[in-house]
This record gives sequence, structure tokens and C-alpha cells, in this order.
Amino acid sequence: MNDHKFLLNTPELKKENQLLSLIENQTKFNLNNCEFSIYETHKAAFDVKLHFETIAFTAMLRGKKHMKLDNKTGYFDYFPGESVLVSPGETMVIDFPEADETPSQCISLSLNPEFIENSLNHLNYHLPKVDETSQWNIELDEYFLFNNQSLASATNNIMRIAMDDNSQKDIMADFALKELLIRLMQTQARSMVEKNIAKNKSRIGFAVDYIKKNLHQKLSIDSIAKLAYVSKSNFFKMFKDELGTSPNEFILQERINKAKELLASQNSIKETAYQTGFSDANYFTRVFKQFVGVTPKSYQDKVLFLGS
Repeated sequence: MNDHKFLLNTPELKKENQLLSLIENQTKFNLNNCEFSIYETHKAAFDVKLHFETIAFTAMLRGKKHMKLDNKTGYFDYFPGESVLVSPGETMVIDFPEADETPSQCISLSLNPEFIENSLNHLNYHLPKVDETSQWNIELDEYFLFNNQSLASATNNIMRIAMDDNSQKDIMADFALKELLIRLMQTQARSMVEKNIAKNKSRIGFAVDYIKKNLHQKLSIDSIAKLAYVSKSNFFKMFKDELGTSPNEFILQERINKAKELLASQNSIKETAYQTGFSDANYFTRVFKQFVGVTPKSYQDKVLFLGS
């Protein structure tokens, strides 16, 4: 699914003589409701600990980290295009195996807990979810995320405001942080939906499961909305709120994801189009190219060549 991650803007790396430390050199920008930091590492290092007292949103800009969160299981690689949410009181334990050749650069946003609580209360009170079983809430267990376009754009925005010399930066940052929280929750929901965590818990989980199982058929928004016991207009609102996308966009994206799987398994273009609900192979080719950037044939040739 996530072979397309959105990279963030990268501030210039500091010259070595500007660094106070070659390992996790911190450049800090204080805002009213968050502390924004850029960390750079120019030297290979292992078992480096980074502790956060409050909830922190982190994102990789350059290089690579091999890391774990001290109270979660196992090490994982952390690359640009990915974000990690750190729970309050948690410590990152990090290796920088490649920093001699490729310096690493990442950001963290340590957020004021009261600001988060007030923002979530405001959303739940003034913009409640269509599905009454679901609330605006940050899932601390859904901590490893691939950046989609919306999350990357919101992160770039807060980064720009924090680094800008502007007398209104605190008020601008508060608006930008609220957008970042919404995009973070939508990205988490999408990630959970893709892992089927939300399947039986909610209307959106039911709707997504139904869509995934019926990609080969003509899917009508009207009939899915009826099956989820929600009006058509509320169905659109539910998708936008929960996943940050429209049902039609979601269905198309799922069809293309399924098509990639089928092409990688050596299905023909015609068969793949049929299996993913496209009545016409030419139309399928056009939509596939729009989403993926290459034709189904080129995609299949490349995948099969790499796999051989």
C-alpha cells in the first residue's frame, strides 16, 4: 500500500563547526504550545537515548535511524517519509549506523498536553463524528506512520512557522498545530483501517471492509451508506472526518492497490481490470497511470524484473 510516502521539506544541514554535538545536535524553537526541535547526527553512534516528557510527534527528514521505543516491542528502521508518535514519558533508543556517510536529520514537536486536550474537546463538542461510537482521539498505540500528502503538508506548515521570524508566530502555530492533530488522527484511522483493526468496531470499519471485499463489483455509495445505516450526506462526512478522503477517492485508491497486487502476481491487464471493477481495460490503464505514474504494463514489467 505505502510505496508512496510523502517526504518533508529539509532545512539545510549545519556545518560541522556550527554543531555543539555531532550526535543528535538539537536546534530548538519555542512556541506557546509546543517545542519544535531539529536534530542532526553527523557521526555513527549506537544506543543513543532521547526522552520526551510530553506527547511528541517526530518525523525523519534525511538519513536513517534504527530505533525502538523503550516500552514497545522491537527495533525498526526509521526513514524519511515516516513519522513516529512518542507517548508521554517515553524514551527513543536509537542507532545511527550510516551517519558517517549520510548525516541524519529529524524533527520533533513536543506538544502541550492541555492544548491537545482542549483541541480534542472542542472537536468532539462542536464537530462530533457521524459515527457515535467514534470520537476524535489520538491513538498512542498507532505510533508508526507513513506520511500521506495531508500529514506532510501540515508538518511542513508548522515547521515553516516555527523557523520563521514573525511576531504573530504563536497564534499561527496554534492554528497549524490544530490542523496537524486532525491530519495525524486521520492518518492513524486510515492506517488502522488498512490493518483491519477498526473492522468490527464502527460504521467506517464496516464500510471499508465491505468496499475491500467487493472491489470487483460496481460499488454504489447509496447502497453502502444504507448498509452502514447512515444517510448518503453523512456517509460522505464520515469518510472525510475519519480518513481525510472522500468515499469515491478511497474506492479508487483501493482498486489501484488491489490492481498492483494482481499485476505483481502476473495477472493480465484485462483480467486485473475486470477483478478490480473496471469495465474497460483502456479506462483502467488511464486511471492506473494517473495514480501510479506509469502504465499497468510498465508497472508489471518493473515488479517482475525486480523480483526475478
